[in-house]
Amino acid sequence: MLDTFHEVAIYLHRFHNLDLFQQGWYQIKISLKWEDGDGTYVGIPSRVVQYEAPSMGSDDSYGVWRIDDSDNSFSTQPFKIRYARQDVPLSVMVAFNLSLSNREIPAKSGVIIKFELIYSALLEKGSELQASLSTSAAAVHEFRIPPKALLGLHSYCPVLFDAFHSVLVDVSIHISLLKTVAQSLQKKVPRTSFKFENIDGKVPDKSSKGLGKVVKEVLLVKSLLTARDILLEEAQKLGKAIDQTIDFTEFISQMDDTKLFDSLLEADVSSVTSDVKNLEGSNSQKSSEKASLFLDFRSNGALQSLSRDSLLYFAHTIGNQIHYLWNTFLNFHRANKTKVMEYLRDSWANDRRTEWSIWMVHSKVEMPHHFISSRSDEASLHGGLRGKVAVLRKLADDPAQTAATRAELHRRSIAQMKINSRSIQDLHMFGDPSSVPVVIVERVINAPRRSSSGNSFFELAPSTLLSELPNKISGGNHLSNGRSLKLVVFVHGFQGHHLDLRLVRNQWLLLDPKIEFLMSEANEDKTSGDFREMGKRLAKEVSSFVSKKRDKAFRSGGVSEIKLSFVGHSIGNVIIRAALADNKMESCLKYLHTYVSVSGPHLGYLYSSNSLFNSGLWLLKKLKSTQCIHQLTLTDDPDLQNTFFFKLCQQKTLEKFKNIILLSSPQDGYVPYHSARIELCPASSSDFSKRGQVFVEMLNNCLDQIRSPSMEHRVFMRCDVNFNMSSHGKNLNTFIGRAAHIEFLETDIFAKLIMWSFPEFFR
Repeated sequence: MLDTFHEVAIYLHRFHNLDLFQQGWYQIKISLKWEDGDGTYVGIPSRVVQYEAPSMGSDDSYGVWRIDDSDNSFSTQPFKIRYARQDVPLSVMVAFNLSLSNREIPAKSGVIIKFELIYSALLEKGSELQASLSTSAAAVHEFRIPPKALLGLHSYCPVLFDAFHSVLVDVSIHISLLKTVAQSLQKKVPRTSFKFENIDGKVPDKSSKGLGKVVKEVLLVKSLLTARDILLEEAQKLGKAIDQTIDFTEFISQMDDTKLFDSLLEADVSSVTSDVKNLEGSNSQKSSEKASLFLDFRSNGALQSLSRDSLLYFAHTIGNQIHYLWNTFLNFHRANKTKVMEYLRDSWANDRRTEWSIWMVHSKVEMPHHFISSRSDEASLHGGLRGKVAVLRKLADDPAQTAATRAELHRRSIAQMKINSRSIQDLHMFGDPSSVPVVIVERVINAPRRSSSGNSFFELAPSTLLSELPNKISGGNHLSNGRSLKLVVFVHGFQGHHLDLRLVRNQWLLLDPKIEFLMSEANEDKTSGDFREMGKRLAKEVSSFVSKKRDKAFRSGGVSEIKLSFVGHSIGNVIIRAALADNKMESCLKYLHTYVSVSGPHLGYLYSSNSLFNSGLWLLKKLKSTQCIHQLTLTDDPDLQNTFFFKLCQQKTLEKFKNIILLSSPQDGYVPYHSARIELCPASSSDFSKRGQVFVEMLNNCLDQIRSPSMEHRVFMRCDVNFNMSSHGKNLNTFIGRAAHIEFLETDIFAKLIMWSFPEFFR
């Protein structure tokens, strides 16, 4: 008999501390269990290979890796974390065996891999440290290996734990189906051949004595054949990808399945023929049957024509071939571990957009070619072009509610999905797919600019638009031969902290570890004053940051280009735009690359439908005389056209960015939905007062900057993030819309979905 098992080899490449809050001793603990099992961790560590001796100092590591037989777990060597963005090389592979005894072949159940982050304080060492590390985990990250992947897989698997334990453990997982020989195969004995009607692997009717066992061996042979073919194909592909080809020429030349099947079938046919009487004409019939089976020996019908002993011999032979391929691959992996890891990581990154598309809805819309910019124009159009105005005014009664309903319908469809893939599934997302934020991506196709008259638009061919460009940015941005200097500035919102956007920053760092970032502190505890002053402080901070990083890069080998990106939350976006309008930022404008606005009130609070929030704003203005609130509500000057926001929208603050991404949420009651998306709102479209005219003019001015041909290629996207708020329950935060506004800071899944789906904007 053959005992089969899955070997799951887990290679731990490195531990990268992005942003752990506590210094201390850490280690990674790994265990495996069947998804449909009783909860016990049944994966048995079978071998551990330390590829390289740890390069840490004697004070930064303690002890060695260990295997705990009580729960069949593997734990890495404890290592010390001292600072953020610290790398700890691990370079160890542990292989777990998952027995298939008393289980179906192929497996119908998935496997859960559990990674635990174990922590102990720095003061502990020796036996006290080991005892402390043996207690409960600080964080857990689980993955599911679907049944399809158990027959063969080579995949990158990033272990990230949670928002409070921001680390990245670079892991690759390699799986194959293997066999062991429990006892020597007995000599084949003759048996009467029979045919199966159920050739799809279904167990025959119980009245057919002994047939069920043969079907099990047939499925075993087919599974082993599949596992071998996957292993061979993937090993060849990996070798070719990293330019270190594995030579399987001799192995393939000796791997003749058809010949093996033919010889086994010949032996079975001969043994049956010798026991059958009156065989006149039967030899030709047997030859005909053999010829038809020869054409497709992998079909269940063909394999079932073999005796049980022949099937076991077939499985034994294929199993030996898999062992050879598996050991060859493991040796190859050890010699090329870094290149294999890099290739698998790149492949994983390329697959994210497809795999995570279930939570994203994509659409394209055209940028409006014209907007009404004054009451007199409205009256003229209303009287003479009634049909066009009707089209213009065709807005939903409540766009935020329409967007939320659309997302909820999509969320319900996700709950009914049956996800059936070979990819390793991150249970942070796939554990409850309906709880993941739904992101509706609206890619806006650019339109021609307005003419100087403000009300008419002229169309220019793309070549004409490009011919107007003096190429100032591309010419000024490419400085000399050297590396690309990528700078990202993160700006918090009202009464915020400079680390508010740390989760978004961490996702950006995972996507591009080479970025230099600034978590702005210039306005911390100073967000109640004048936006102009806040903008000046940010401009001074950013210009100093850019100058410092640019000079350092020149001293270390030069810079080929500089890309300066901004991420703002809430009124942090207003501060960013105020800074970009400041003279101190003039030298940096040619470097602008990507702008990510996270729920930013770009058009102020002129039309806000949240009565409770409006009451809070009124109190702030009356009791605390908060200047920025007056500016947000356009009450800082009796003349609306002399207010801060009206003048800010006239400044060319968005014109130089190559990518503009506006993140909004229909659940966010703190920022008007239309203001975060820079679009017309129903209330303004029916307001023919001075206020309506001013709002539309502000909108026109913002959209004109985005339409501007100052960029050869500009991306403009609106992304609606719809959170699952069921876990928050019904409370004041959800009622007034604060929960969604803060959710942007407390979760990073929305950033993960957007950044990994559009990596070209963030690299």
